[in-house]
Amino acid sequence: MDKGGLPMNADGMKDLVRRLTDAMNSRQLDELDAIMADDFVRHCEATPGLVVTSRDDFKAFLRADAEAFPDNVQTMTHVVAGDDLIGVFATYEGTHLGPLGSFPPTGKRAKFTFAGVLRVENDKLAEFWITWDNMTILGQLGLLPAA
Repeated sequence: MDKGGLPMNADGMKDLVRRLTDAMNSRQLDELDAIMADDFVRHCEATPGLVVTSRDDFKAFLRADAEAFPDNVQTMTHVVAGDDLIGVFATYEGTHLGPLGSFPPTGKRAKFTFAGVLRVENDKLAEFWITWDNMTILGQLGLLPAA
C-alpha cells in the first residue's frame, strides 16, 4: 500500500518484477531487500525438496543457482498485473558449469521457459508460485537416457 492506503498500481507492480529481474541477472542480491518481504515464500513443484520461506532463503537459492549456471540470464517476456498479483512468462538461459543437485557440470547450455505468479503485500513481493519443465532442461544438458 502506498502512503494513502491505496494498493500499488499495475505499473508499480511491474516495476517490482523489473527490479527483481535486474537484481537476479546482475547478482546484486542485496537489492532484493527493498522489494521483497522478509517472510517471502516460493512455491515450486519442479523443486519439491527446496523450501524457501524467507527472503534470505531465496537469496541462498539464487546463489546456488548461479553456481550451477554462472552466466544465467532471466528475461521476462510477458508481465501482467492486477489486484495483488503479477503474472510472468519468461526465459532462462545459461551454461551448466557447476553442480545441479546430484548432476555434475556438463558444460552444456540450456534455455527454457518458465511461468509464475507473484503476490504483492505492503508494496513488496511476498509470495511466488513458479513452474517449469525439468525434462526440457535435463534433455538439453544430455542428462536423460538415450531414446
